[in-house]
Amino acid sequence: MVAPLVLAHIGERTDTEIESAILHCPDCQHEYPVIAGIPIIVPDLAKLLSERGIELMLRDELDPALESLLGDSIGADSWFDMMRQFQSTYGWDGYADLDPAEVTTEDGPAPGAARRCVARLLDMAGPPDRPVSRILDLGCAAGRTSFALAQAHPQALVLGADIHLALLLLAHRAGRGEVSYPRRRIGVVYDRRRFAVALDGAERADFWACDANCLAVPAGEADLCVALNLLDCVTDPRALLESLARAVRPGGRILLATPYDWSTRATPINAWLGGHSQRAGHGGSGEAFLRALLSGPSGHAIPELGIIAEQEGFAWHTRLHDRSAVQYRTHLLVLERRPH
Repeated sequence: MVAPLVLAHIGERTDTEIESAILHCPDCQHEYPVIAGIPIIVPDLAKLLSERGIELMLRDELDPALESLLGDSIGADSWFDMMRQFQSTYGWDGYADLDPAEVTTEDGPAPGAARRCVARLLDMAGPPDRPVSRILDLGCAAGRTSFALAQAHPQALVLGADIHLALLLLAHRAGRGEVSYPRRRIGVVYDRRRFAVALDGAERADFWACDANCLAVPAGEADLCVALNLLDCVTDPRALLESLARAVRPGGRILLATPYDWSTRATPINAWLGGHSQRAGHGGSGEAFLRALLSGPSGHAIPELGIIAEQEGFAWHTRLHDRSAVQYRTHLLVLERRPH
């Protein structure tokens, strides 16, 4: 029996949204905050807030010169600099095409890599077996893919989920009509970009702070789940696949993209899908490892999921700063939740 959360307290609200509140679980008695319109529903709330809570308190309307001074003083490789790097990378890819001040060069990366990936996966998936009404966009980052999914499925409600609170605030603000992010020029030199946007489907997209391996949504109700470049950023990739299988309905689709860019800071090596154990039959190949996990004969395979389409080597360019970009060769898969 799933116990729905209840609004135990409302601190601030507008005509259309709740800005601050407390959600209460009558079953486990846990409480979860809603801050700046973002519900934060994670198993270890204290840990997330101790690590990332300050992202909710920082102001993005600081005077640019003062923001620059803070960046110089707090320093490179600090929490402040890492947060701004994430905002710059994902904010630029998500919204630079709408920025009237943005100038792109022929030899540089083009914004919109995540949306191009979504478009390709939707094309690979083909028409759904029934109208899509609920979509989960896990690891939604700055939220542009969530709006793109809402536009692609005009009747659907889209929930974008991530644990990067500063990125969720960026996404939430974009849905209200304004994008604001620090665009990294070089080193700790950033230019604050702020511009108005009008995004189709924004009224049907919402953003929550959630752990993708422990989703605060009813099982089996999503028609479509999307997880772009998330599999190699979680502590337990197999648990993520099992979480996706629980979230989507039988016959529903899962759109997956991963470059297998493993790091022990995110995923312990014994949980990597490929990238090690080259003496095994898969030879260290992430693609072969993942195929075996999804559709192989092994008892370790996840029986609920099957591969219906895939593409290796999809180009994904990520801008880091004016003089640096990364190009991934991403593995795309369309999975289906097998009927019982």
